[in-house]
Parts: sequence; C-alpha cells; structure tokens
Amino acid sequence: MILDSNREVHPDMKRIITEYGNSLLRMCFLYLKDIRLAEDAVQDTLIKVYKSYSQFKGNASEKTWIMSIAINVCKNYQRSSWWRRIDGSANLENIPSEQHEIEDTELIVQIMKLSPKYKEVILLYYYQDLKIKEIAEILKAPESTVAVRLKRARGILKTKLKGWNDYE
Repeated sequence: MILDSNREVHPDMKRIITEYGNSLLRMCFLYLKDIRLAEDAVQDTLIKVYKSYSQFKGNASEKTWIMSIAINVCKNYQRSSWWRRIDGSANLENIPSEQHEIEDTELIVQIMKLSPKYKEVILLYYYQDLKIKEIAEILKAPESTVAVRLKRARGILKTKLKGWNDYE
C-alpha cells in the first residue's frame, strides 16, 4: 500500500519520486516538448504507479515498469485532439537535466526530428540509461528490433550531424 492510514505518502512512493522523478520529467519533456505538459505527464504517471503498484509483479525492473507507464501516458497525450492543435516546437533551454548536461542543442534538435520509433530508443538508451533488453520490455518489441532501430537512429543522426561539432 502506498498511503499510510493517516494519508501520508508511503515511503515506497517517496522513494519512487526521489529515484525516478527527474528521469521521468526529462523523458516526458523530450516526448512532449513542453515543460508544463511534461510535469502533468509525470503526475499522471505517478498516479498510475500509485494505483497499480500492488499489481507490479517484478517481471521487469521497477524502473522499466515505471518508464513504460510514462511512455504510454505521453503517447496518450499525443493522441488527443488537443495535442494536434498546439505548437510542437520545443523550448530547449527548459529541458530538465539530471546526469546529462545538454550542451549539444543541435543534437537534441535532431533527435526530436527523428520518427517516434527511432526517437524513443535513443531517449531510452542514452538519456534513461536503459539496456536494449529493458527497452524491448518497455516497447513490447523484440530485442533485435530495438537494436536495429538504435543502429538506424545513430546512422540518421550521424548523417544529419556530419560536419557539425565532434560528430564528423
């Protein structure tokens, strides 16, 4: 149970927020390109985690399970009719940072231009430090598919960034 009887947040939920909060915010921002939407998505994700924590079986790591919930929340936001009416340009100065400092704005711009299937593997692999196996679990795809997408995404980025900075 996540809430104690006196309605205090249970230590497990506090730990989840402390451990994954920044990573969730960063990933949601990179998906949604808007810090306020990303904050809402993180909140929705944490509510879903809270409501279904007792159903978590441990078949995947906790981080993998939580990230898959967050990705589904972001995809649901993107499917909404409201989403199609907003300006999708990202304000890159507002990207929440954790371990990775964003110095290469051009790299992020090019990642954001990738098709969703390539963008999500890059974000999960490089910005969430997940392994191919964990990404495959989140995306419900074979590991070989994830590996191929990652390789193709790297190739696309290498081509687009050729002659720019250190990517030559």
